Amino acid sequence: MRGWLVEEITEDGAMSFTQCPIPVASPEGCVVRVEAAGVNFLDTLMIRGKYQVKPLPPFIPGIEVVGTVVETGAQGRFRVGQRICALLDKGAFAEFAAIPALGAEAVPDDFPIREAVALPVIYPTAHLALKDRAGLKAGETVLVHAGAGGVGSAAIQLARHWGARVIATAAGAEKLALCHAMGAEHAIDYSTEPLVERVREITGGAGVDVVVDPVGGKVALDSLRCLAWGGRLVIVGFAGGSIAELPSNRLLLKNAAAMGVYWGDYRRHHPERVAQVFADLFALKQAGAIAPLVRDVFPLAEAPRALEALAGRQTVGKVVLEP
Repeated sequence: MRGWLVEEITEDGAMSFTQCPIPVASPEGCVVRVEAAGVNFLDTLMIRGKYQVKPLPPFIPGIEVVGTVVETGAQGRFRVGQRICALLDKGAFAEFAAIPALGAEAVPDDFPIREAVALPVIYPTAHLALKDRAGLKAGETVLVHAGAGGVGSAAIQLARHWGARVIATAAGAEKLALCHAMGAEHAIDYSTEPLVERVREITGGAGVDVVVDPVGGKVALDSLRCLAWGGRLVIVGFAGGSIAELPSNRLLLKNAAAMGVYWGDYRRHHPERVAQVFADLFALKQAGAIAPLVRDVFPLAEAPRALEALAGRQTVGKVVLEP
């Protein structure tokens, strides 16, 4: 099979598109023919050895996949010919991928492939950030950063469905319009508008109850200043490139909380929650409550271009590779 191989860790994240062995199913897992692979910001870090999970080279990157089962292990729960989506540790940027026992679910027949590949990472992350971690309640106000991105677009839709008022941030007229189209009541251009002042203006000085932050850095620091009394800052990632050192005095003065969400490790710590979240998302999709934003689709052979576009903030929503 053809796949992208990281043969050594380099500063520029060099990969080679080459012939690789087709993986073999584990006893409880399976192998799929890849129909679509999701591209995430963490992929840009992993190939450079800068992500918290560091596979040893050589490895095939990519953690999000939709595919058709072609081989199943003796104790596997899927059948050959079944279409599934899955969260992996690595291996999605190829024509075939090995799927572990946990973190995979069958995809309903009426679920478009390009939308299904948004399910393994961005929607569960947004779901957990809002519900499990922040305990979002109807009527609360949510500030979603990078609202036209993967997690951001998912968070806007889910927060609106659960009865929250949404303020989103993005850069440029096109991305602001997308935030509004997905349900944000207000959209702030962080490249030209002062975040804290605009949030205070929109909320009448009260601040927001929940912040979903996949950006980090100064955005996280400013987000603390945007919180209402009892507010919750949920840290999802560091797409801005830097990790903020949060001043604890602001948490104390506002009786606020800062917390993280790492969906990938729910397979280890709360495996029972994985199937529940997938089931909830399938039901929300069928009810029309969520509609994954997919615009940027690249051939598998152009994976480096997809990663570069994502890192350069030239994409919106879920970025997809197709063999």
